[in-house]
Amino acid sequence: MGSRGANTAHPRTALEDFTVAPAWYPFPSTVAYRRHEAGWLAGTFRPNASGVPDIHRMWQINERCRLAIYRSCDEVEPGMLALLTDLFQKPSIPAGVLLPSPDLGGDDGGVRPDVLRWLDDQPPKSVIYVALGSEAPVTLKNLHELALGLELAGVRFLWALRSPGGTSDSRTGADDRGVLPDGFEERTRGRGMVETGWVPQVKALAHGAVAAFLTHCGWGSTVESFAFGHPLVMLPFVVDQPLVARTMAEKGVGVEVARDETDGSFDRDGVAAAVRRVMVDDEGKVLASNAKKLQEVLADQERQERYIDDVVEHLIRYKDE
Repeated sequence: MGSRGANTAHPRTALEDFTVAPAWYPFPSTVAYRRHEAGWLAGTFRPNASGVPDIHRMWQINERCRLAIYRSCDEVEPGMLALLTDLFQKPSIPAGVLLPSPDLGGDDGGVRPDVLRWLDDQPPKSVIYVALGSEAPVTLKNLHELALGLELAGVRFLWALRSPGGTSDSRTGADDRGVLPDGFEERTRGRGMVETGWVPQVKALAHGAVAAFLTHCGWGSTVESFAFGHPLVMLPFVVDQPLVARTMAEKGVGVEVARDETDGSFDRDGVAAAVRRVMVDDEGKVLASNAKKLQEVLADQERQERYIDDVVEHLIRYKDE
């Protein structure tokens, strides 16, 4: 979004202004919102019910703080922290990506979860793990097209399913499977598993049967993919997710599901095509190789610990000033 000064010097007034990199962004890049996504960002520049634009509140936070700490690093976003420091005229400190340990994921009480036991029975590097987080505004039509796309792709999958709002009764614990297309589970039985309960995501991603990750590109989930070197099939929805997806595409570690540029809709054919590009086609081997290289760079524990040391040093310095 940039600083107040940067946006004053280079104002954006039309929706199309938000579909390209802003003038104050100095790097060559294709990372930008699509037209159907840009309305959200443009809306933050307009007064809300309180009479104050959301972007003004964000600027005030940055203007009143003494430094900002980001879960990122130069290996993932080269030059970005230096740019933020320059834009906001205060230190923007990378904390590193804070990769998860495969041991994370909760205590299973000594009982191996069903999803992991199912993965145990699958061939190595044969499964795409599917999870869209808990906050993505997924509609029933979205879920149907995603399901039918997975069916059409013909690959093995593990799907951590969450119902769209208003389609299940959380008070009674109604089974989220009711939102799936008729006959979907029967037609995909043997190569697909749908789990509506808790899934230990980090442990699933760490499993040797998993080859790729279909994700909404929330930053936490994306970082978890870094830890295990998985290429991505990307289906972003809101806020920073589209920009994360395009950054990962630029790095050659994932492909986006094609959407209609006007309304953001996607269909089963687009889902199947993206999944097969990653899981079946030769392109997937390149994506997997790039993802593995990124994993190796970020697994440099000494380098990641230096980021944490720098954060601690800055906190001590600013505490004493």
